[in-house]
Amino acid sequence: MVAMNSGDRDRIQTQQETGVSYLLWLGCLFGMSGLHRFYNRRFGTGLLWFCTWGLFGVGQFIDLFLIPDMVEDRRMKQMLQGGQGPVGAFMGSGASVQAVERPPTDDELMVKLLKAASQRGGRLSVTQGVMATGVAFDRVELLLRQMVASGYVSVTNDFETGIVLYNFHELD
Repeated sequence: MVAMNSGDRDRIQTQQETGVSYLLWLGCLFGMSGLHRFYNRRFGTGLLWFCTWGLFGVGQFIDLFLIPDMVEDRRMKQMLQGGQGPVGAFMGSGASVQAVERPPTDDELMVKLLKAASQRGGRLSVTQGVMATGVAFDRVELLLRQMVASGYVSVTNDFETGIVLYNFHELD
Protein backbone atom coordinates (compact mmCIF):
# COMPACT_ATOMS: atom_id res chain seq x y z
CA MET A 1 0.00 0.00 0.00
CA VAL A 2 1.40 3.38 -1.01
CA ALA A 3 0.86 6.34 1.30
CA MET A 4 -0.20 9.58 -0.34
CA ASN A 5 0.81 12.96 0.94
CA SER A 6 -1.60 15.89 0.96
CA GLY A 7 -0.09 17.33 -2.23
CA ASP A 8 -0.86 14.13 -4.12
CA ARG A 9 -4.42 14.07 -2.75
CA ASP A 10 -4.95 17.71 -3.75
CA ARG A 11 -3.63 17.06 -7.26
CA ILE A 12 -5.87 14.02 -7.69
CA GLN A 13 -8.90 15.88 -6.37
CA THR A 14 -8.19 18.80 -8.72
CA GLN A 15 -7.97 16.36 -11.65
CA GLN A 16 -11.27 14.76 -10.63
CA GLU A 17 -12.99 18.13 -10.32
CA THR A 18 -11.60 19.19 -13.70
CA GLY A 19 -12.99 15.97 -15.20
CA VAL A 20 -16.40 16.65 -13.65
CA SER A 21 -16.31 20.18 -15.09
CA TYR A 22 -15.57 18.83 -18.57
CA LEU A 23 -18.42 16.31 -18.26
CA LEU A 24 -20.77 19.10 -17.27
CA TRP A 25 -19.44 21.14 -20.19
CA LEU A 26 -20.78 18.38 -22.44
CA GLY A 27 -24.26 19.34 -21.25
CA CYS A 28 -24.19 21.86 -24.10
CA LEU A 29 -24.76 18.94 -26.46
CA PHE A 30 -28.15 18.46 -24.81
CA GLY A 31 -29.08 22.14 -24.62
CA MET A 32 -27.79 22.62 -21.05
CA SER A 33 -24.94 25.10 -21.54
CA GLY A 34 -23.22 26.58 -18.51
CA LEU A 35 -23.51 23.65 -16.10
CA HIS A 36 -19.74 23.65 -15.67
CA ARG A 37 -19.90 27.31 -14.65
CA PHE A 38 -22.51 26.59 -11.96
CA TYR A 39 -20.30 23.76 -10.67
CA ASN A 40 -17.36 26.17 -10.43
CA ARG A 41 -19.43 28.74 -8.48
CA ARG A 42 -19.73 31.21 -11.36
CA PHE A 43 -23.46 31.59 -11.05
CA GLY A 44 -23.90 34.86 -12.97
CA THR A 45 -22.09 33.69 -16.09
CA GLY A 46 -23.59 30.22 -15.64
CA LEU A 47 -27.04 31.73 -15.93
CA LEU A 48 -25.93 33.81 -18.92
CA TRP A 49 -24.49 30.71 -20.63
CA PHE A 50 -27.66 28.74 -19.85
CA CYS A 51 -29.95 31.42 -21.35
CA THR A 52 -27.83 32.12 -24.44
CA TRP A 53 -26.65 28.60 -25.25
CA GLY A 54 -23.14 29.38 -24.09
CA LEU A 55 -23.03 32.83 -25.68
CA PHE A 56 -24.20 31.22 -28.91
CA GLY A 57 -21.52 28.56 -28.64
CA VAL A 58 -18.57 30.94 -28.68
CA GLY A 59 -18.26 31.21 -24.91
CA GLN A 60 -18.89 27.52 -24.53
CA PHE A 61 -16.02 26.75 -26.92
CA ILE A 62 -13.65 29.17 -25.17
CA ASP A 63 -14.47 27.53 -21.84
CA LEU A 64 -12.84 24.32 -23.09
CA PHE A 65 -9.54 26.11 -22.47
CA LEU A 66 -10.62 27.98 -19.33
CA ILE A 67 -12.03 25.09 -17.28
CA PRO A 68 -8.74 24.17 -15.54
CA ASP A 69 -8.33 27.78 -14.38
CA MET A 70 -11.96 27.92 -13.21
CA VAL A 71 -11.44 24.78 -11.11
CA GLU A 72 -8.21 26.12 -9.64
CA ASP A 73 -9.81 29.50 -8.80
CA ARG A 74 -12.73 27.79 -7.07
CA ARG A 75 -10.41 25.51 -5.09
CA MET A 76 -8.29 28.45 -3.95
CA LYS A 77 -11.37 30.37 -2.80
CA GLN A 78 -12.59 27.31 -0.91
CA MET A 79 -9.22 26.86 0.78
CA LEU A 80 -9.20 30.51 1.85
CA GLN A 81 -12.69 30.07 3.29
CA GLY A 82 -11.76 26.75 4.91
CA GLY A 83 -14.34 24.84 2.92
CA GLN A 84 -14.39 21.39 1.42
CA GLY A 85 -14.33 20.78 -2.33
CA PRO A 86 -17.50 19.74 -4.13
CA VAL A 87 -16.29 16.23 -4.96
CA GLY A 88 -15.75 15.50 -1.27
CA ALA A 89 -19.10 17.06 -0.40
CA PHE A 90 -21.01 14.97 -2.97
CA MET A 91 -19.14 11.74 -2.30
CA GLY A 92 -19.17 12.04 1.47
CA SER A 93 -15.41 12.14 1.74
CA GLY A 94 -14.04 12.67 5.20
CA ALA A 95 -11.14 14.67 3.79
CA SER A 96 -10.93 18.21 4.99
CA VAL A 97 -8.90 21.18 3.93
CA GLN A 98 -7.14 23.10 6.65
CA ALA A 99 -8.40 26.65 6.87
CA VAL A 100 -5.95 29.24 5.66
CA GLU A 101 -6.36 32.36 7.70
CA ARG A 102 -6.88 35.37 5.48
CA PRO A 103 -4.92 38.48 6.32
CA PRO A 104 -6.93 41.23 8.01
CA THR A 105 -8.17 44.07 5.85
CA ASP A 106 -7.01 47.65 6.37
CA ASP A 107 -10.41 48.55 7.79
CA GLU A 108 -10.22 45.73 10.35
CA LEU A 109 -6.73 46.82 11.37
CA MET A 110 -7.82 50.45 11.71
CA VAL A 111 -10.58 49.38 14.10
CA LYS A 112 -8.00 47.48 16.18
CA LEU A 113 -5.79 50.59 16.21
CA LEU A 114 -8.72 52.72 17.36
CA LYS A 115 -9.48 50.30 20.20
CA ALA A 116 -5.83 50.26 21.24
CA ALA A 117 -5.69 54.06 21.20
CA SER A 118 -8.90 54.21 23.22
CA GLN A 119 -7.28 52.06 25.92
CA ARG A 120 -4.27 54.40 26.00
CA GLY A 121 -6.00 57.73 26.41
CA GLY A 122 -6.28 58.47 22.71
CA ARG A 123 -2.55 58.15 21.97
CA LEU A 124 -0.74 55.35 20.20
CA SER A 125 2.81 54.64 19.07
CA VAL A 126 3.66 52.43 16.12
CA THR A 127 5.05 49.78 18.46
CA GLN A 128 1.83 49.76 20.47
CA GLY A 129 -0.10 49.47 17.20
CA VAL A 130 2.00 46.46 16.16
CA MET A 131 1.32 44.81 19.51
CA ALA A 132 -2.43 45.48 19.19
CA THR A 133 -2.77 44.25 15.60
CA GLY A 134 -0.05 41.64 15.23
CA VAL A 135 1.07 42.96 11.83
CA ALA A 136 4.40 44.41 10.71
CA PHE A 137 5.68 47.85 11.67
CA ASP A 138 5.61 49.23 8.15
CA ARG A 139 1.96 48.26 7.63
CA VAL A 140 0.88 49.78 10.96
CA GLU A 141 2.81 52.97 10.21
CA LEU A 142 1.22 53.17 6.75
CA LEU A 143 -2.26 52.77 8.25
CA LEU A 144 -1.58 55.43 10.86
CA ARG A 145 -0.32 57.81 8.17
CA GLN A 146 -3.51 57.19 6.19
CA MET A 147 -5.50 58.07 9.29
CA VAL A 148 -3.44 61.27 9.65
CA ALA A 149 -4.15 62.14 6.01
CA SER A 150 -7.87 61.70 6.62
CA GLY A 151 -7.74 64.29 9.41
CA TYR A 152 -8.86 62.08 12.28
CA VAL A 153 -5.40 61.69 13.77
CA SER A 154 -2.45 64.02 14.33
CA VAL A 155 1.23 63.30 14.97
CA THR A 156 3.31 64.51 17.92
CA ASN A 157 6.40 63.44 19.81
CA ASP A 158 6.58 62.44 23.45
CA PHE A 159 8.54 65.19 25.24
CA GLU A 160 10.50 62.78 27.42
CA THR A 161 11.29 59.90 25.06
CA GLY A 162 10.94 61.46 21.61
CA ILE A 163 8.68 58.60 20.50
CA VAL A 164 6.31 59.47 17.66
CA LEU A 165 2.75 59.40 18.98
CA TYR A 166 -0.45 59.42 17.00
CA ASN A 167 -3.23 61.39 18.72
CA PHE A 168 -6.80 60.32 18.11
CA HIS A 169 -8.61 63.58 18.89
CA GLU A 170 -12.04 62.08 19.38
CA LEU A 171 -10.67 59.67 21.99
CA ASP A 172 -8.84 62.19 24.21
